[in-house]
Amino acid sequence: MLFPKKVKHRKWQTQRKSEKRLNRPETRGITVAFGAFGLKALSNARVTSNQIEAARKVLTRATAKTGKLWIRIFPDRPVTAKPAEVGMGSGKGDPKKYVFEVRPGRILFEMDGVPEAIARAHMRQAGMKLPVKTSIVTRD
Repeated sequence: MLFPKKVKHRKWQTQRKSEKRLNRPETRGITVAFGAFGLKALSNARVTSNQIEAARKVLTRATAKTGKLWIRIFPDRPVTAKPAEVGMGSGKGDPKKYVFEVRPGRILFEMDGVPEAIARAHMRQAGMKLPVKTSIVTRD
């Protein structure tokens, strides 16, 4: 699982959940920069470190010994939660997990050194593990 080694602020403030802002296309990390194939997000969601790890396992099976894999996202945003059956008040809950907020257009994973048919099949499987709609893109 991915999570930060050290954080400056243990608990972040809750952001506004404006659909208009969240559906705005991403401006950074939108091109395939390292590999030949990429997995691109088409919708917005919070991707947890567990989901990234599940997708990574699928993709590493495809790369085997010849290919290379790049993970282009890192979950650095803490999400807090209070324990079950605890009353309201008495402060904010403890950090429960770390997430990355994905917006449409972001490249999530890249792969190289693998035949196109195998890369596409495994990228599609990895997309199933994530809470976002995805598409497979190639380097132009």
